[in-house]
Amino acid sequence: MKVYFEVYGCTANKSDASLILGLLKQVHYEIVNKIDCADVLIIITCTVIGTTEQRMLSRLREFKKTGKKVIVAGCMASIQSDLIKSILPDAHLLPSQYSNYIVDIIENKEFCFPINNKKVGPKYFDGITAPISIAEGCMFACSYCITSPARGELSSYSVDEIVKDVCYALNQNCKEIQLTAQDTASYGLDINNNLGNLLTNICRINGNYRIRVGMMNPYTTLLNLSSIIDGFKDNKIFKFLHIPVQSGDNNILYLMNRKYTVDDFIKIISKFKDKYPNLTLSTDIIVGFPSETDEQFNRSFDLLKIVKPDIVNITRYSSRPMTKAKIMKNRVSTKIAKERSRTLTNLCSIIARNKNSEHIGQKYKVLVTKKGKNNFFVGRAENYKPVVVNHRVEIGEFIDVEIVDFDAVHLFGNLI
Repeated sequence: MKVYFEVYGCTANKSDASLILGLLKQVHYEIVNKIDCADVLIIITCTVIGTTEQRMLSRLREFKKTGKKVIVAGCMASIQSDLIKSILPDAHLLPSQYSNYIVDIIENKEFCFPINNKKVGPKYFDGITAPISIAEGCMFACSYCITSPARGELSSYSVDEIVKDVCYALNQNCKEIQLTAQDTASYGLDINNNLGNLLTNICRINGNYRIRVGMMNPYTTLLNLSSIIDGFKDNKIFKFLHIPVQSGDNNILYLMNRKYTVDDFIKIISKFKDKYPNLTLSTDIIVGFPSETDEQFNRSFDLLKIVKPDIVNITRYSSRPMTKAKIMKNRVSTKIAKERSRTLTNLCSIIARNKNSEHIGQKYKVLVTKKGKNNFFVGRAENYKPVVVNHRVEIGEFIDVEIVDFDAVHLFGNLI
């Protein structure tokens, strides 16, 4: 059996992809790089915003033309089955929670999806980076988010399962472990555990590797703030914090049902930076949320000037089906949303350059993660800053580098 495979979206989808590929290889299916060579086509979908949804539908139309068996996995399979079927009536659907049933679907076995039976492993990792899910689902209902109903309620994996998954990745020579979930700070709230304890247990695994902790909701981060901060102390963990604030206005945060305030967000950043001054901070902002005024947008602008994040993911609000925000009144025009997005983008570019300039002369141990253009190599410093080196090195190697230049995205270094 020959299988063609595409994956889109977040790190959680990439973790699902690793599980699916591992299961396919376990039964000796051949993974091919061309649609024409395949017997079965698999696509792991994302539907987080409208433009992504349209891209997925475009791919489904292309798949339909082949006349081959198509399996649609990911969030669209969980929440937008009717939309998929309107294009591909014969598509086989594999919701996110049930990725471990991929072989059964390919082989047309009759079965019923059990509840919360998704398992971890065996996985196949292509390269040195291993995306590993620590939980499925979410304990929130953010008013704009379609992903929460798609992936269901929070279900954390056991520490033993996750440790086993990390060991499996390390045995495949992976060097960067990316822990992922819809909200990693929610980890363990359903099983009397927490993220800090999980990190401590993972770091006990022998080996020369690094761990990147995925996105954390400010609300759940506050619930176990001291433990999580302490969990970051091991040198194996990148000093990188991705904590989306989404808005700098408390009324907008209330409408988003985010359950924290701007002051809560600032408190978390302050506590982390007190412990890890060289921390790389990443956050997210949604502009043009329904009823967002100029004054409320300016609060987001001012917040970014205060906290000075290294990375800001700016998204124009996108109305999604089955969300409360879809029926909210006082919609912001596309023109205004685009203007606000450009304004924030310009500010964030200035902040990023200023932040990166502070690293000139600093020395870092860098994990080489990929080959760039023109014989350059790219790696990650201890704080997850991307570092470019013009030296012949090996992917997966740890190198000592001094930073000599920068731009808004990268640092540039020489071997020392």
